[in-house]
Amino acid sequence: MVLRWIILVVYLMLMIGIGAYYRKKTANVNDFVLGGRGLGPWFTAFAYGTSYFSAVIFVGYAGKFGWAYGVASTWVGIGNAIIGSLMAWLILGKRTRTMTKHLDAKTMPEFFEFRYNSKTLKTVSALIIFIFLIPYTASVYNGLSRLFEKSFHIDYEWCIVAMAVFTAIYVIMGGYKATALNDFIQGIIMLIGIAAVVVAVLKVNGGFSGSMEAMGAIPDAKGNTGVFNSIIGPDPINLIGVVILTSLGTWGLPQMVQKFYAIKDDKSVVTGTVVSTIFAVVVAGGCYFLGGFGRLFMEKNEKGEPIDGFDAIVPTMMDSLPSALFALIIVLVLSASMSTLSSLVLTSSSTLTIDLIKPLKKNMNEKEEVRIMRIFIAVFLLISVAIAVYSLRGAKQDAMVISSLMGISWGALAGAFLAPFMYGLFCKGVTKAAVMASFICGVGITVVHMLIYTFGVIPDAPKTLGGLTLASPVNAGAFAMLFGLIVVPVVSLFTKSNDEDKKATEAAFECYTK
Repeated sequence: MVLRWIILVVYLMLMIGIGAYYRKKTANVNDFVLGGRGLGPWFTAFAYGTSYFSAVIFVGYAGKFGWAYGVASTWVGIGNAIIGSLMAWLILGKRTRTMTKHLDAKTMPEFFEFRYNSKTLKTVSALIIFIFLIPYTASVYNGLSRLFEKSFHIDYEWCIVAMAVFTAIYVIMGGYKATALNDFIQGIIMLIGIAAVVVAVLKVNGGFSGSMEAMGAIPDAKGNTGVFNSIIGPDPINLIGVVILTSLGTWGLPQMVQKFYAIKDDKSVVTGTVVSTIFAVVVAGGCYFLGGFGRLFMEKNEKGEPIDGFDAIVPTMMDSLPSALFALIIVLVLSASMSTLSSLVLTSSSTLTIDLIKPLKKNMNEKEEVRIMRIFIAVFLLISVAIAVYSLRGAKQDAMVISSLMGISWGALAGAFLAPFMYGLFCKGVTKAAVMASFICGVGITVVHMLIYTFGVIPDAPKTLGGLTLASPVNAGAFAMLFGLIVVPVVSLFTKSNDEDKKATEAAFECYTK
């Protein structure tokens, strides 16, 4: 226990030291939000990866989907690496950096304003970001508090508060540059930690072959064996929904896409693509592969679910590890979580300040903007702490597991933004009406699904359809994303842009011909 505390304190002091170092090097809004658009490929790639993978993945998703799909859950990690990292960088990287720099857009709402000549789109998208980043932040707190409670025997409420305070300190002081350097350090810890944990956990059951054999002996709900160690697992249809949400979703998440805004040049994009993909293969692939063996470490109840809940699976697996390795895991999950949190709060505060407050307050100078952003970072963290505590305490705890909170957040954000952002980089014919339709559909599908299945507004609503689990927020989020990809081109065919909109579009696309 002493060793765990020493490693934890040293790590936290390092994070705060980095924040203090960059405090005087953050002179303006561009520095605070985007690091002056001068970050190299390694920093950007690690910032992308560490924002992508947090305690939500390591504790929540790896545990729940590893239990549901067995070793086949590894496909989720592979999808994250190929679709969520490699293809995202190849398709969006250069064009995002080029157009956002040309438009001088610092946030995703500013991109929608300048690209589509609409302040309304900026305001609406900013509100969506602020509202739906909160449940994602709460899910990160939940994941970390579960592991800390297990290892340090500290009440989860204090874990949540402490994490919020330390994240606030270094983000408020150093802005994007501090988070980028911290992300780089955190990413190295994650790479080493995941590899060590996978090896150690497999050893508990006789190595890879012994663990696979033990998984194959576990019967599914129908009594069949050899299911949980198979390539496709017991439920490939719903597994596809998880892959889509967690992989394609990154293309429309503001905290992910804005990493491309800050990268230095086109050459850096190429290097960043390779580094980010390798990082995702190791971290995401390792997390889901690890979670696939969860049934070997936890007993099930009469419902066929883990006794202490899905979010307790990975922490229970960690109990079997040596103390020094357990300490490394604590730092690993803390690293992953703090990097994601810093990205979330910076995205939310910059969006609120630049896209909502600044238009209302004329003649706001850059020092005022940065000061307001710092205030909103604290406000955002307070709200998400309250939700995280409620979700772990409240009567709706079963509906507030980590995977559900993340499904709601990613479904609404990526469902609303993915299509208009991606099409906006490539197609001149996308109209404002189509963008607004995507916003309405993405948020609408998520909210309606939440009302029906999370809050039970329609008690007799069907739970499944042709093997597809309708009650899953993950499947609802995946559907919202795919639906938006259809809605935007269809609505654009039946609506027109006025002359001013066409001029704005032509001006935006000039960046690709210069």
